[in-house]
Amino acid sequence: MNDTMSRFRTMTGHRLFWPAAVLFAMLAANTIYRPGFLSIELKDGHLYGTPIDILRLSAPLILVALGMTLVISTGGIDLSVGSLCAISGAIACMYISKQPDQNSLGVVVTALALAMGVSLVLGAWNGVLVAVIGIQPIIATLILMVAGRGLAQLITEGQIITINSEPYRAIGLGHALTLPLAIFIALAAALLVAAFTRRTALGMIIESVGGNSVASRLAGIRSSRVIFLAYVISAACAAVAGFMMTANVSSADGNAAGLWVELDAILAVVIGGTSLAGGRFFLSGTIIGALIIQTLTTTVYAMDISPQTSLLFKAVVVIAVCLIQAPAFRARFSRRRRNVPPPAPVADKPKEQVPA
Repeated sequence: MNDTMSRFRTMTGHRLFWPAAVLFAMLAANTIYRPGFLSIELKDGHLYGTPIDILRLSAPLILVALGMTLVISTGGIDLSVGSLCAISGAIACMYISKQPDQNSLGVVVTALALAMGVSLVLGAWNGVLVAVIGIQPIIATLILMVAGRGLAQLITEGQIITINSEPYRAIGLGHALTLPLAIFIALAAALLVAAFTRRTALGMIIESVGGNSVASRLAGIRSSRVIFLAYVISAACAAVAGFMMTANVSSADGNAAGLWVELDAILAVVIGGTSLAGGRFFLSGTIIGALIIQTLTTTVYAMDISPQTSLLFKAVVVIAVCLIQAPAFRARFSRRRRNVPPPAPVADKPKEQVPA
């Protein structure tokens, strides 16, 4: 019995247990409510079904959350990722729309390279404000969050830019090996970030900067360069996510593309176990957090919850998820459940008489 309880405590103490348990519980609840929720079928060589849709729709959020994880682990935050999604999508769609042959692969590659280049410059701008000038990250990225949305509308001239490009559309809706291409793009990005942060010293350096930037600087680590790099990577991830968002609808809307995705990304990072104070980060937890958020969104639609109450429903579920995985809350709840009586006070020993 003791061995079983010890194994259970070890399992529940793992950082991925509670996020994975919440995801499993949500899938189980959806299956009970709608028995065909997990059904997958093969049509025309492509897999279709709600689980596939959840993975495909989670891809942009996973990309943004991966970059956000690195930024948060340095002790910062990036509120501009939503605007960067809108800017990258607007530049790509605007360039493609002005070309005579929108289905040309060269045109699409040029559009993607141009949009990525601008996004990297904007990410470097965030990095300079935070790492070089020393502005607080929330203020520095708030500047681009507001100005970037206006820049996206300036690029599109306040209009919704529609395109008819199959190569660009494939980024969001294409298929490869029976699965949506967006899933492979998100998977490749996750593996690439994991390879650079877990197979090299980069991950340890980022965690050290977020844990104690002064100590890491005294140890010889150039903290400003690490922080600068984190914001550039975050911008690159947001740019690819912007390509997916606009490719899904074959259009670019500077006002709506990527709106509030920064909040979902921060939430996915926190659910995954990364502290907002910086330090250790968990990429696998971030991916599970993004899947939880998308599954929750799908649940809201599947249960026909009215739009007026959907945000409240999501907020309640998110609060419950954060409380469940909080060690302090679980420890307090466990003590109350066991109802262990407080220890009896120890009586003071009588002082020994010292002979005269």
